[in-house]
Amino acid sequence: MEAVSGSGVGRAEKAWDGDGIVGELREELLDRLETRADMARREISFGRTARALMLYIPGMVQESKLEALRTEMAAFPAPEHPEDGEAAAERLKLRLQASGAERWTGGLEELLKEVQEGSTALLAEGLPDALLVDTRHIEARSLEEPISEAVLRGPRIGFCESLEKNAALLRSYGSVPDLAMERLEVGSAVRKPLLIVYMRDVVQAGLIEEMKLRIRGLEGDDFPESGYIEQMIEDNSYSPFQQLQNTERPDRVMSGLLEGRAAILLEGTPFALIAPFTLPMIIQSPEDYYERWLPGSLIRMLRFFSALIAMFTPALYIAFTSFHPGLIPTKLALTVVGARQGVPFPSLIEALIMEVSLENLREAGLRLPKPIGPAMGIVGGLIIGEAAVQAGIISPILVIVVAITAISSFVIPVYSAGISIRMLRFGAMFSAAVYGLYGVVLFFLLLLSHLSRLKSFGTPFLRPLGSYRAHDFKDMLVRFPLPAMLERRRFLAADRRDPAKPSE
Repeated sequence: MEAVSGSGVGRAEKAWDGDGIVGELREELLDRLETRADMARREISFGRTARALMLYIPGMVQESKLEALRTEMAAFPAPEHPEDGEAAAERLKLRLQASGAERWTGGLEELLKEVQEGSTALLAEGLPDALLVDTRHIEARSLEEPISEAVLRGPRIGFCESLEKNAALLRSYGSVPDLAMERLEVGSAVRKPLLIVYMRDVVQAGLIEEMKLRIRGLEGDDFPESGYIEQMIEDNSYSPFQQLQNTERPDRVMSGLLEGRAAILLEGTPFALIAPFTLPMIIQSPEDYYERWLPGSLIRMLRFFSALIAMFTPALYIAFTSFHPGLIPTKLALTVVGARQGVPFPSLIEALIMEVSLENLREAGLRLPKPIGPAMGIVGGLIIGEAAVQAGIISPILVIVVAITAISSFVIPVYSAGISIRMLRFGAMFSAAVYGLYGVVLFFLLLLSHLSRLKSFGTPFLRPLGSYRAHDFKDMLVRFPLPAMLERRRFLAADRRDPAKPSE
């Protein structure tokens, strides 16, 4: 039965003067418990006079397992003679180990670390070491539809913050004997588990070794989200482009694994990382493969041209209106000039006012409560644009240009890539303001030069461009019919010709 119920350190100090691990480490144990107010301490009697101390953290343990442990100890028979207490403790250890308890011989600090992770420690009089019972039960968000990667057709389930659930979700995707998962830990002050997931016979040669080398070399107190790891293991931290893909979708992760890529799952975040990341993945969506190839290809080409529009349209407006009005058709030129009559700012300042205002509205829409966020973005944009035109600060043509640019940026399925394109848009605008159309071309060539040198875990960022195999281009700008894409692309996967699911 339960003899003492409480967490007072003074009460525990009076109770524990016996032999065993508690008697030896009594002072050190009490000192540690003083700084762990959330850790519950319960003294339990078993046998006739023997006592045990249970350490656990309420809210991190499964109450049913805890109650089963108490019942097991309460039902333990008393020894025939009082002097048989040590033998009774040994029999209790064997009985609990048969029920799943583990013998612990490490230091006290490591023991308390296990308790902080959800285990229950049992320290009994007469036992030279402690017992650990796996009672972990941490509340986690249920599996829901991914918010950042919604699709009209396809699975409606995404990762959550529990590493165990995410790993089980990948395992439940289907019978995949080659699916491998390797466990590592990151963080010096706050240790967090991490999984590297890959397909044994498919993964790109040398990728897993390089990934483990970079992860083991991480230095930091805490890694609360996979974005920390993404920034610290990428090839070029100064590039405006991401070199790992973050996703909440298990189907996207599994498709990447079947291509020869690897994924990283971290405890506490629903976002997995996929490496290597290449340029075509920016405009690819899982929905491209769930629809027939003709509409899928058409939508993908639309995303590609939308990305170009989102990056270069304001820059072209500045270049044509400030440097090359003669290149505009006459009727359109007259319309543009007439619309800009009375505008007191040059094209660059005019475009910056609208673009910065648009970015502020976009950010405000994300931070405001969900019921009023979308309304704030739409109504705010309409009001500001109309008021600016009426005041003669900007021209109506620029409002149309900025609106087309904003809509095009929303088409990009990878949100992080959309941020990069929005950022590069300002660089293209400044280049156009200095050199006109020549500046836009020069900016594009510099960007192309950077992309040609950029790599993701040793894989060129522009792949499959530069490949000599026609098959590698079947899933780039145009998505070929699925029967024509069964051969695995060689620039990523290991050297085998087994059928593979197309990439996401």
